[in-house]
Amino acid sequence: MIRFNSDYTEGAHPRILERLMETNLEQTSGYGMDPYCEKARGLIKEKCKNENLDVHFFVGGTQTNLTFISSALRPHQGIVSVDTGHINTHESGAIEATGHKVLAVKGVDGKITAEEVQRVYDEHYNDEVREHTVQPKMVYISNPTEIGTIYSKQELAEISEVSRKNNLILYMDGARLGYGLCAENNDLDLPTIAKLCDAFYIGGTKVGALFGEALVISKEALKEDFRYILKQKGGMLAKGRLLGLQFLTLFEKDLYFEISAHANNMARLIKEACIEKGYPFLTESTTNQQFPILPNKVLEKLKENFEYSFWQKIDEEHCAVRFCTSWATDINDANALVKAIKE
Repeated sequence: MIRFNSDYTEGAHPRILERLMETNLEQTSGYGMDPYCEKARGLIKEKCKNENLDVHFFVGGTQTNLTFISSALRPHQGIVSVDTGHINTHESGAIEATGHKVLAVKGVDGKITAEEVQRVYDEHYNDEVREHTVQPKMVYISNPTEIGTIYSKQELAEISEVSRKNNLILYMDGARLGYGLCAENNDLDLPTIAKLCDAFYIGGTKVGALFGEALVISKEALKEDFRYILKQKGGMLAKGRLLGLQFLTLFEKDLYFEISAHANNMARLIKEACIEKGYPFLTESTTNQQFPILPNKVLEKLKENFEYSFWQKIDEEHCAVRFCTSWATDINDANALVKAIKE
């Protein structure tokens, strides 16, 4: 069985495993204060072209989201997210469990718009009894989105502008950031994201790491005492060097971008096969997630040899599914799926 249902089914890139073995018996300080974490922080700051950033390492994405969001909001405040946003659909109410409401809104192609952010803000502050409702204070976006689309530089700039005009915090979930940055129509880069967002995280778990995410904070007011909160939320890993070493390896020779581009290339092969067969798509994606709409009889046949994710029923005879490639997808496996689709 060949799996195309996720981008974290494999372990870690061999270079990371080699570095972990090479340094296994070294003694270092704990809790992310070791030389490897320091070097990784420095390298991420260098890639973002900003030495004034704070970088903190986490084990997983949900942990990163709930820790940062809860640290930045007061008890009466909530976070605006598109209805398909990960924090709204796939985190078991983790944000609500910290005491903060997710204010879900409709998006366009899985993305929130600056106009929608302004509408939510105006709707709240034009209410004469607004203190009876949750105050919007943060805007959450993910890049790529849950449906594989990416934000353009202009879209992000517009969202950033309206957020700062209204004193809202802009936070980007970057669980699959590498795949977005290496998409063929992308015009964003790390320096731009660091400039326009108040905080964002660079995903490692889905992009070559054994586990790990790197939270980057640019807004000064959000940096204070963050390590206290990191510890309190259970995010301060005692063997923190395991995280730092992985990000150091991913960014030392641009391995992060190399393997992200590979995943996108594998996804493109699958996309082209679907186009050749005349199958439409639920959304236009140039990242490692593809959402073709296929006949049920074709899906049943594919299920014999391939795993994929059911996404949405279209009608009685068709469903949209997700084929997800990863940094480790073998070209032979991709070609096997391409051949099966064509046949």
